[in-house]
Amino acid sequence: MKKAWLISMVALVLLITACSQAEPERSVKTEHMDHNLVYVEGGTYVSSHQDGGENTEIASFYIGKYEVTQQEWMEIMGSNPSGFQDSRLPVEMVSWYDAVEYCIKRSLKEGLEPYYNLDKNTKDPDNISEHDQLKWLVTINEGANGYRLPTEAEWEYAATGGKQSKQYKYSGSQEADEVAWYWRNAGDEYLSGDWSWPSIENNKNKTHPVGSKTPNELGLYDMSGNVREWCWDWFEDENFQRGMLRVVKGGGWIGDVSNTEPTFSGKFEANGYGPDQGFRVARNG
Repeated sequence: MKKAWLISMVALVLLITACSQAEPERSVKTEHMDHNLVYVEGGTYVSSHQDGGENTEIASFYIGKYEVTQQEWMEIMGSNPSGFQDSRLPVEMVSWYDAVEYCIKRSLKEGLEPYYNLDKNTKDPDNISEHDQLKWLVTINEGANGYRLPTEAEWEYAATGGKQSKQYKYSGSQEADEVAWYWRNAGDEYLSGDWSWPSIENNKNKTHPVGSKTPNELGLYDMSGNVREWCWDWFEDENFQRGMLRVVKGGGWIGDVSNTEPTFSGKFEANGYGPDQGFRVARNG
């Protein structure tokens, strides 16, 4: 009897230990994929631009805590196109096509199924731009677990804090200078007056190391400025047809403060690139 009781107690201890060890593992899988991705719980969101103010259902997803850095870019692509060179700075001077290709190559390197197919020999029939000479065809592998660009709705939902939103004007604060690098504060001195390119040049404005400002409610950095960020979507409004330009979000070190508001939607040619143009990655939840 005593021996049977002892065996039962040992079995009970082993069962409790196994359960206690399993629980944190489930928690980690739910909240994180790696230390630079943040889990965004889905919900209903009123998108400011593409959906005309209608409710949009956002599925849960993961998004980069930081903009893709030059170090991350070089590890995958082997070279650095950026105008401001430093491994801690966000990569810039990258086109929408460059960002798509990065997502594919990083996915393959990490053993993930690429979310995109990129066909450089086939023209995208939906691309009606007069200035994009590439028009490479990009298609989606639905349900793939690889890296991708966030949609405009996902980006905006995450920038405003998702379900944890405190309704800030900027991503993480009511004060732009707490969370954003933009034309007034991105150089040697704090600029005043009206936006002026000569003033920006003379002030030596530039990008800054990712994560230098305060994060938003979800722990995401630089979503209100540093570099503008590519999104998946075509830009479309009363002045621009679908198929001409791609959406960019988040403002940048060149832009005015209004551009740093999460609700602001910018636009750029898919083959365009500039010293204030970067991106962050996303993955399916």
